[in-house]
Amino acid sequence: MPHALLVSGSLGQGHDVMAQACADTLRARGWTTGTVDAMALLGQRSGAAGEAVFRRLLDLPGVYDAFHFSALRPGARLALLADAAARTRLVPALRELVAAQRPQLVVSVFATATSAVNRLPNRDFRHFVFCTDVTPHRLWVQEGTDLFLVTSEVAACAVRRYRPDAAVTVLPAPLREPFYRPPGRAEARADLGVPAGAACVLLMSGAWGLGPLARTAAALAAAGAHVLAVAGRNRELERRLRAAARREPRLHPFGHTDRIPALMAAADLVVTSSGDTCSEARALGRRLLLLDVVQGHGRDNLQHELELGHADVASAHPAEVVRNALAALARPEPAPSPGATPERWRTGFTGALEQAGLA
Repeated sequence: MPHALLVSGSLGQGHDVMAQACADTLRARGWTTGTVDAMALLGQRSGAAGEAVFRRLLDLPGVYDAFHFSALRPGARLALLADAAARTRLVPALRELVAAQRPQLVVSVFATATSAVNRLPNRDFRHFVFCTDVTPHRLWVQEGTDLFLVTSEVAACAVRRYRPDAAVTVLPAPLREPFYRPPGRAEARADLGVPAGAACVLLMSGAWGLGPLARTAAALAAAGAHVLAVAGRNRELERRLRAAARREPRLHPFGHTDRIPALMAAADLVVTSSGDTCSEARALGRRLLLLDVVQGHGRDNLQHELELGHADVASAHPAEVVRNALAALARPEPAPSPGATPERWRTGFTGALEQAGLA
């Protein structure tokens, strides 16, 4: 059977979701797959240091914006040096994996892996790069990649900025399987203890729980809405949410959970940062209120979501979020996205395999 190696990255959860979608589709077509974490391949110390640096950049207003727009997007010397430093560790580790697994396809869903895969010697596999950002930066787009997979025409244009002759396929954003068959609103609310006629908001901001979510959740609950607040892997945020829930009975706190499809089905409005959660909310027909908390590529993604419609934006200040959320709750609910079907994704990904001669 043909084999594929998928290279993800454990900064947040979005890369892993995309890698899983590719792996599931490949296995359904008779492939075997293996998935590795590029951050782990860097080594425990280097991987932890890389995550700490990225978190710190996001914590400092404007710093990641500066790095993204002045270094990553144009491929400036600073970005290329950082990429080269990571590559020195990744290439030997990937070389061993490729020698052991002998894949016919490698799919990079993490920018740090892209150049390392392309520099492997004696390549006898196809290399796909899959990026769901609306404007992939320079490190995503490098010579040697056989096919770029993106989720919008805007992203395809961004790829061709660096490689005008690049082969690019636009696919629908894949969803986790439960989002294709979510529970009904009434069923979800009954399971969660949310009254049928109450206003209900799902509040989340990625696996890291970016922004002052505990204060925002408490303020939304005090304003009268039931709030399903998800901390992700942020344990300190989870502790604060649970403490706030003891004072606000309409606040329902969650840590890292696999119940997001049910939470989203129960909600009237999804308050979140720009990212793959937006595609999930659109698939279920839920309005979005976007928190402007992710710098750099997050700002591009946010603007694209606003252009797609049925979305508003607010700063992370709790009072502003409450004001915008109450207004959004009064607006009509959109219809579920007609393109959010497993068949659309599988057909698109199968077409990419055919384009590369791997059907």
